[in-house]
Amino acid sequence: MRAGQGILLISTTLLMLGVIMVNSASMRVSSSGSMDFFELLTRRPTILGFVACLALLLGSRFPVQRFKTAICNVSIPLWGLLFSFALLLCVYLPGIGHEANGAHRWLAIGSFSFQPSEVAKWSLVIAGAWWASAHIDKLQLYRKGFLPPIICLGALCAFIALEDLGTAVLLFIVGCGILYAAGAKFVHFLSLIPVVALGFYGAVLSSPYRIERFKAYLYPFENPESTSFHILQSMHAISAGGGSGLGLGNGIHKFGYLPEDTTDFIFSVICEELGLAGALFVVVLYVSMMILGVYVIKHAQSMFYKLIVLGVLLTVGIQATMNILVVTALIPTKGIALPLLSNGGTGWLLTAFCIGLIDAIDKQSEVTIQSAEYDEFKFA
Repeated sequence: MRAGQGILLISTTLLMLGVIMVNSASMRVSSSGSMDFFELLTRRPTILGFVACLALLLGSRFPVQRFKTAICNVSIPLWGLLFSFALLLCVYLPGIGHEANGAHRWLAIGSFSFQPSEVAKWSLVIAGAWWASAHIDKLQLYRKGFLPPIICLGALCAFIALEDLGTAVLLFIVGCGILYAAGAKFVHFLSLIPVVALGFYGAVLSSPYRIERFKAYLYPFENPESTSFHILQSMHAISAGGGSGLGLGNGIHKFGYLPEDTTDFIFSVICEELGLAGALFVVVLYVSMMILGVYVIKHAQSMFYKLIVLGVLLTVGIQATMNILVVTALIPTKGIALPLLSNGGTGWLLTAFCIGLIDAIDKQSEVTIQSAEYDEFKFA
């Protein structure tokens, strides 16, 4: 089995576990006192999970060399980034932009809605890999190589931070990781510390609810029924699961006690129902994906492909880490999903497709290696 195929298997496992846990977390008690399980096969998470598996397969068969082509002298990755920025602007348009929980993060077209930040996240990975690989000889220069992409990255993240600070932080870390892997000097990143610290401080102070979240993190027992409610219920659910859990479907906190139980705090439901064993299983799946991804990077045939795989792995790995740290009260509460597990339409589909690209790159690398071995054997 190739490393890319292993990643597909892990991703499918995460998706199927996500479908099961989201359906479990969304169970409700009917007026008759019995649990209403609905029709599982026709429920939205089940259908989205199946479509996400198709997106995973589509990504694994996508001709990644198409990313190097240009339309009207503009590369496809750059078009994708410009398109995602236009979508981010559309969230403020009346009739299209949809406000939820006090933030403009959604676009709603009829019954269909999605988060443009998800599109921007993956567009940035492809565009960042394309730009860094195309300018790899200049990245060690501060003004001509390092500053232009950092300014663009900072502007995009600052705009996203207006409504979604967690995603902005994630994108900035991933973007810096791609640039560093492509050859940017570490000392250049150190020069950004004052600007980044000031921007983060300003982003927190500009939003009263962010200040309240930090207070809830520092003093969780001062307001247990308001600002600290999320994290205290999450910790209670985790502790209730113990080592082996209460059993699939037997969780209690999903019945109105744990907010965002199918999205941001799905890991809490996993801990409560599947226990420490289930939580460790999820962590092992993510870690295994990262390890297999390193093998794909090692054998990728171009810097562009290496950086794409790195960007996808960093995005999934850092996002999963941030979510688990939030759920376990190790960092302040932030609305960021657990990749392939938290309920989501756009998130599941785009994440699955981009993970599929890893297998496409791995498959192409294997064909190149086998061709080289054949030629060597032929002329030996």
